[in-house]
Amino acid sequence: MNDYKYYLDYGIYDVQCGKYTDAIEKINKSLELKNDWDIPYFYRAVANQALENFDDAILDYTKSIELNPKMTDAYYNRARILLSRKDIENPDINRAVKDLEKALELDSEFVDAMYAMAAALKKLEKYSEALEYLDKLLKIQPDSIHASALKKLIQNKYL
Repeated sequence: MNDYKYYLDYGIYDVQCGKYTDAIEKINKSLELKNDWDIPYFYRAVANQALENFDDAILDYTKSIELNPKMTDAYYNRARILLSRKDIENPDINRAVKDLEKALELDSEFVDAMYAMAAALKKLEKYSEALEYLDKLLKIQPDSIHASALKKLIQNKYL
């Protein structure tokens, strides 16, 4: 089979089924046939992220963004890796903030990115800015328990 879409479709299916190693194998075959578009890199990054191959995931999200600078979820996912890694002593929170800014520039109502931004700004001790993002999020989703809890924590403990 020499159809890159065939391998990609089955790779994406494997990602959706949680078969991440199989997904990577199929997506690699797709990329051998056609490597100039963002989708296979994005899904391979998702699989690598699920397998906690964070460096490979970051490389693939970066490649996906290079090929499609409007790949909102790639910015968000790359930032999430930077914010959640426990295997790095000093993760680059400022880089994560830049990715989240870009994701929010592309989708101003991306509530998951707003929450991640607030959490990142809290880590950077920029509490007022974090509250601004939480307020924006709560205007869109007033019943967001996590956003309300983070807002209350910042207000009561840090301000």
